[in-house]
Amino acid sequence: MERIALKLLGMINSQSQSGAYTLILGEVEGNRRLPILINGFEAQAILFHIEQIKIPRPLTHDLFKNFADTFGIAFKEVIISKFAQGIFYSTLICDDGKGPREIDSRTSDAIALAVRFACPIYTHEEVMNAASVSVEDEPDLDDLATGGMGADDDAYDYEKFTIDELEEMMNEAIENEEYEKASQIRDAINKRKSTH
Repeated sequence: MERIALKLLGMINSQSQSGAYTLILGEVEGNRRLPILINGFEAQAILFHIEQIKIPRPLTHDLFKNFADTFGIAFKEVIISKFAQGIFYSTLICDDGKGPREIDSRTSDAIALAVRFACPIYTHEEVMNAASVSVEDEPDLDDLATGGMGADDDAYDYEKFTIDELEEMMNEAIENEEYEKASQIRDAINKRKSTH
C-alpha cells in the first residue's frame, strides 16, 4: 500500500473539547491536512520538545527515548495506519538490531516520539480520504505560531507582565512541574514577540 509522507505543521486549541488540542499534520507533497485531536499532556510533550523548553526531569516520552537509545533500539518511522469511528491508530516501526518490529501506539504518543527521534511520519490514502480536510476547509492556521492562543485564553491575563517577567514565571512553572501553565506562558511570550 502506497504511503503518504506527512509533516507536523503545528497545533491549535481544540474548539470542541476543553484542555485538548488539534494537532495539524500536512502532506509533504500535497495540500491536504490531517487534524488529530490530542490531550493536553501529549500536546505539551510535543510543544516542549519543538520549542526546546528544558525541564528538570524527563517526561514519559523523553524516558522512552532514553531507554531506546540506551538499549540500541532505533526508531525508524511512524505510520498512522487506520481511522475508524473517529479514532486514529498508529504503528511505531523500530529496529532492535535483529530486524524491524511493529509496535501498536496511540497516535498522540507516536507523534510525540517521532519529534524526539526525528523520524518520518506516514499514512495511507484510505486514512486521508476518511479524515483529511482540504486547505480551504482547515482550521485557522494563523494561530499555529502562538499555539492557538486567542484573546479568550489564559494568555490574555499575562498582558500586564513584561517579557522578562513572563520568562521568569515560565521557568518557575517548569521547576514546579506545572507544564500546562508553562505552556500557556510560553504562548503568551510568543504572541507578544510576534506583535512587536
